[in-house]
Amino acid sequence: MDVQQKAKEIFPALTTGQKKVAKYLLTHAHTFAVSPAQVLGKEIGVSETTIIRFCYSLGLSGFAELQKLIRNQLIFESSSLNEYHTSKLEVANEPNFMAQVMEQDIESIKKTIHNLSNEDFTKAVDKITSADSILISGHRLSFSAAHWLTFTLRLVKEDVHLYRPDTDDIFLQLDKMTERSVFIAISFHRYVKETVKITEMAKQAGAFVIGITDSEIAPLADFADVLLPVSTPKTSTIDTAPVLFSLLNSLVAGVSIKDEQGFKDRKSKYDTFKQDDFFF
Repeated sequence: MDVQQKAKEIFPALTTGQKKVAKYLLTHAHTFAVSPAQVLGKEIGVSETTIIRFCYSLGLSGFAELQKLIRNQLIFESSSLNEYHTSKLEVANEPNFMAQVMEQDIESIKKTIHNLSNEDFTKAVDKITSADSILISGHRLSFSAAHWLTFTLRLVKEDVHLYRPDTDDIFLQLDKMTERSVFIAISFHRYVKETVKITEMAKQAGAFVIGITDSEIAPLADFADVLLPVSTPKTSTIDTAPVLFSLLNSLVAGVSIKDEQGFKDRKSKYDTFKQDDFFF
């Protein structure tokens, strides 16, 4: 059993205390693997009984079984690359390997459609459309998605900026944010701490925060005004890419429809430039 994936699945049905345990498990698996339940309870701020009941919710016999599963998981799945490779091995001998891999992506997109709140999506589109400025952040593999979203949103509206950790001063970026600003954070397993910290700072600066991640109990959830979770059967960050870009495309499409006149104005500006020297 992948206990972290199971915790994500049962999260909505958990009690408030058990949700705290689930969140802690997702971000502090190593601590869970070596600490007694009593010590964990004090660290999380819940009773030892709550931790035991959380184990029962996972379908386990108790805390000892949970620790054993976590330890095995840390040993054999220390990298999400392992899950990525394993999921591909499952279809390696099937006819038309390409189609099988793409079918896995399609299933993840369908699952995301089913699980994603249309109300939250609409709210995110509305906030992006009406924002005076937008700052987008993502690290490691999420940086490519943040870059794409920034470039594409700029085709639709002005004042869209990408946080580039190699050249930008995040304090100067956040200093410009107001209640009319939107901060979009993209973060997936194994959750880069810098992204989470910047998201917290953006929230404190008064910006409306949109979190795009892989679970309702991901670290971004504590600071996001709207959370848009991407659903995949595995924790592999690579496998989230097709679903993630589909979701980002939907956001851009939603903004272009919501602010149709603004989109037309931006398009007309592009049309005035002589582009023959740049494109074939």
